[in-house]
Amino acid sequence: MSDDQLQSHLDRGRYGSPLVNPDEQHQYMGTFRERCLLSMTVAEMKKRENQTRFVQELKKYPGMTVLLNGKLPDQLQTMYIQLATQNNMKFTVINDFVTNEPTSLGLLLTAKEAVNEAVIDIEEKYATPESTEAKEPTEEDKKGFWHKLFH
Repeated sequence: MSDDQLQSHLDRGRYGSPLVNPDEQHQYMGTFRERCLLSMTVAEMKKRENQTRFVQELKKYPGMTVLLNGKLPDQLQTMYIQLATQNNMKFTVINDFVTNEPTSLGLLLTAKEAVNEAVIDIEEKYATPESTEAKEPTEEDKKGFWHKLFH
């Protein structure tokens, strides 16, 4: 065994196997973005309408896995564990690389392989058409570049 191979073997034993795209895995609770079907922040998990939407997504995608943030409040974590078990879904509580900030991820619905879902945020998925429509241009928006520049 050469010195490089020995050092590589010792490094794997000491630090573990190197991760592929570690920043993305840390952001998505140890999985990759392309495997995610649904995401909810801690703040979104507290809303009652998102709980109903979550159950709808569970029924749409049977056989997937729910990843829960291990630093969620116990009551919130228990509620989503019950929803997952009532719908025969596997779940895993992730304690590595998670925080309890309202903007951090609290829940992910994931697959074992890539699904490449375009929109995974629950509130974006269920946004009403009125809220996503572009606003009508105002008189100020219709003025040209030169008019804005010199007036």
